[in-house]
Amino acid sequence: MADVASPIRVTVWGEGRHEKRDATVAAHYPDGMHATIAAGIREHAGAAVTVRCTTLDDPEQGLPDAVLAETDVLTWWGHIAHDEVADELVDRVQQRVLAGMGLVVLHSGHWSKIFKRLMGTSCALRWRNGDDRELVWTVDPTHPVAAGVPSPIVIPAQEMYGEFFDIPAPDELVFVSSFTGGEVFRSGCAFRRGRGRIFYFSPGDQDYPVYHHPDVRRVIANAAVWVAGPAREVTPIAYAPTGWFE
Repeated sequence: MADVASPIRVTVWGEGRHEKRDATVAAHYPDGMHATIAAGIREHAGAAVTVRCTTLDDPEQGLPDAVLAETDVLTWWGHIAHDEVADELVDRVQQRVLAGMGLVVLHSGHWSKIFKRLMGTSCALRWRNGDDRELVWTVDPTHPVAAGVPSPIVIPAQEMYGEFFDIPAPDELVFVSSFTGGEVFRSGCAFRRGRGRIFYFSPGDQDYPVYHHPDVRRVIANAAVWVAGPAREVTPIAYAPTGWFE
């Protein structure tokens, strides 16, 4: 583990597939969702982090031993290629989490091999892609991941995720979402496995520009700092309203 005074080493992993196949996704994320996620972490965590991106189609599926050994926090976004992730890679990521590496799982990463392995459940949920509005309500304003985040976060268009969400009871529940159709969802969940911390945050379907939303970016940056562990935590940057919806 790096020295406490050194930046948190964040690796942003993504499939990198949708933007190559879908013009709508490419328009939202011309450099890939992983690049936009990484930019948000840099923007809000600043000098507290160093961030690099890697994808499924990179050598060794983007996470060779050398990269994992130099990663304090791994963020994971996957959707259409969960089955392509090698079981051997899942084993290595699991061992790193148990040894203390932080993991931030985003949106459809709920069905990734690594998240299901660490949860021990199917991680299945209800969903509907119909331009729902999502309101992300803070239910634990004292949690570090909620620092500087308004309640609710208003996401004008987003895929609906709804209960029942087949996960173990979170160690801490930070956010709950509601949708246009009346559905609710545990959208921000914290877990501990071995020495590692895990945070699941659901907003972020590829069909919508959600990772450009300043409050979503703030949550992900806060989560990256929090899962790094107590010795690596820094004081979150003060929140300033952005007028994003004006």
